[in-house]
Amino acid sequence: MHNPYPGGSAQNPLDVLVIGEALVDIVNTREGRISYPGGSPANVAYGLGRLGVPTGLLTAIGEDEHGAAITSHLHSAGVQLLPGSTSLTRTATATATLAADGSASYEFDILWELPPVAPAMIPKVLHTGSIATFLAPGAASVRTLLEQSHDSCLVTYDPNIRPALLGSHAEAQQTFEDLLPLIDVIKLSDEDAQWLYPESSPDDVASRLLNHGARMAVITRGAEGALLATPGARATIPSVKTNVADTIGAGDSYMAALIFELLARGEKAFAPTALGDIGQTAAVAAAITVSRPGANPPTSAELQARLEGLKQQPLAVV
Repeated sequence: MHNPYPGGSAQNPLDVLVIGEALVDIVNTREGRISYPGGSPANVAYGLGRLGVPTGLLTAIGEDEHGAAITSHLHSAGVQLLPGSTSLTRTATATATLAADGSASYEFDILWELPPVAPAMIPKVLHTGSIATFLAPGAASVRTLLEQSHDSCLVTYDPNIRPALLGSHAEAQQTFEDLLPLIDVIKLSDEDAQWLYPESSPDDVASRLLNHGARMAVITRGAEGALLATPGARATIPSVKTNVADTIGAGDSYMAALIFELLARGEKAFAPTALGDIGQTAAVAAAITVSRPGANPPTSAELQARLEGLKQQPLAVV
């Protein structure tokens, strides 16, 4: 893995703009209640910042204790909070309850209303996802920003489905598919894919996403690895074995590392020969994250060290 990003600062132009919710995860554990800054888009932005990528987040938080914690958390990774993002009366929360295997279920207290501002610049990559693309009234603003930007930069998307916050299955599926013509790279977990298309295999879901216009479709399957697909190739990437503390932020860490690779490789990222290395980098990032509590993604140094120490695993490219 080559890291071309020495680190973001307020003086650097943004390579990635993330649009979406930031909230506080309140985690109920056997030891008690712990709070972490979170929200899938905010986690992706933080993960990119930890990897040294100049990143900004356009979100909606409140001027309260939770909002201050989120701002401090993002700034610690060099992530810029775009003007207008502190616009709500209170910051959203998600209360997570951990199961014995470390998986989490959530209850949300969230208002999503994106400030009526447009970014002053077009980044190399625009990323969005999760609640921000489904929940009114902010979802309409996100779509407008994608329409304005998708011809000028690479657009990545992780729907990170939260059924408790969605309307009917048919409505949610339609909202999801209406966005796909604006998307270049899309990542779904196997749970997302199963919820959206319960009768389809991961291979079939990947084909469906590509047929809707995506240039790359990624289906992650936890311990079973991941499928990366482009119109010209498919790669099955094994997961990286690790001791699991919890799974909070694993998919977001995977997404951040995926975007990191897309930036580093440019158009070469879509070559059949690149899929294996891209998938392995993302898998290692996710493995580091699940090995420690909360959404705590790797730094570029941690990711580099783990990749160098990892023996090459067989990758099936078809």
